[in-house]
Amino acid sequence: MTTALVVIDMQTGMLADTPPPYRSDAILRRIAGLLERARASGTPVFHVQHDGGPGDSLAKGTPGFAHHPMVAPRAGEPVIEKRHVGAFHDTDFHAQLMRAGIDRLVIAGLQTEYCVDTACRAAVALGYKVALVSDAHSTFDTPVLPAAQIIAHHNKTLGGPFVELVTSDAVTF
Repeated sequence: MTTALVVIDMQTGMLADTPPPYRSDAILRRIAGLLERARASGTPVFHVQHDGGPGDSLAKGTPGFAHHPMVAPRAGEPVIEKRHVGAFHDTDFHAQLMRAGIDRLVIAGLQTEYCVDTACRAAVALGYKVALVSDAHSTFDTPVLPAAQIIAHHNKTLGGPFVELVTSDAVTF
């Protein structure tokens, strides 16, 4: 099985919000650690970057569009720019993964209930094995649920027979 690390929407515009995503400092450190281990092992790394369009804090060409420096792509690491919540929707992400012979994805990033959830579900539907890093994705509190509950719910809902749930310390490349 050939694995790739997928880092979703770790952009300055997401991380600069007030308040920031739940436990954002810990998430940044964990993803930076995953990147270090993936790169050291020669595991391919793919970065997903959201373009929210004109006027959005994540609009291409604005400061918010940039990757956070702690988890920014290195030369040669593909960046999948997306305009929708799904990394596979209207992008060449699936084609790039197929060309690289990837069949297992380790997924981390933002936002749990949107882009992370959608990437997991779409990847499984396309036939990939998926490992969701349970302590390396995050979101914001909402009027309905606090972020901690949203994250716990998605870990419970996605983990098990649907995707492999793994902590950042236990990820193997």
